[in-house]
Amino acid sequence: MGGGSPIPPMLRPKIVEQYQKGVSQRKIAKSLKLSSSTVRNIIQRESGTISVRKGQGRKTILDARDLRALRRHCITYRNATVMEITTWVQEYFHKTLSVNTIHRAIRRRRLKLYRSKKKPYLNMIQKRRHFLWAKAHLKWTVAKWKTVLWSDQSKFEVLFGKLGRHVIRTKEDKDNPSCYQRSVQKPASLMVWGCMSACGMGSLHIWKGTINAESVPTFLESASPLTRRESSLHSKGEASGSPPSINTSRFLCRVFVFAIAHVC
Repeated sequence: MGGGSPIPPMLRPKIVEQYQKGVSQRKIAKSLKLSSSTVRNIIQRESGTISVRKGQGRKTILDARDLRALRRHCITYRNATVMEITTWVQEYFHKTLSVNTIHRAIRRRRLKLYRSKKKPYLNMIQKRRHFLWAKAHLKWTVAKWKTVLWSDQSKFEVLFGKLGRHVIRTKEDKDNPSCYQRSVQKPASLMVWGCMSACGMGSLHIWKGTINAESVPTFLESASPLTRRESSLHSKGEASGSPPSINTSRFLCRVFVFAIAHVC
């Protein structure tokens, strides 16, 4: 059975004071409306202060030093699963620990399990090209940068059905059709091209095929229609040496809605 409500701190010195004056424990309990056992325990535990003594619960299996070692291991091996970390802890500390215990210990060290953020991989050749390009354009003025047309393209695939990676089910429902994640080998897709400059954003254009550095001039000639502002800006950018395209994330939502409307 759990303990009752804690005794107010102001009552403790009163109990000790009356006991030191010779008042019996039964009279103290009756006057303060407390049980005799409570008064007796307070008098026995009196240490000169009115603070509550810390509970004598079971100590944690992993102390502060073990938790620091666990945190270093998790940071070193960020892609390890909780089961793998548990196996390592049992072998390293020679202690029998469960997966739930390790999971709580990881959260206690302010670490959580997240999905990895996706980012395009750049090899050394691509990094060197980026560095050389930035070095070559280091002394460009603001007026010269305003003559550049920034462009980018994105491929959008239109999938149908239930696309969630997670599903709520029992262990026996793994072959239930409502628990499947539908996938197709070659989904319908299209390439969307957009641009922006110091003058603002340009229009979005659909392209059947792949857009790369070699196909950009052909695409600009066949895009229907290109505004005069986009054509003039692109010619200025080509004359001044167009920098590599960057991700125009501000109008990705606009691109997606535009792509869905044309596919459906």
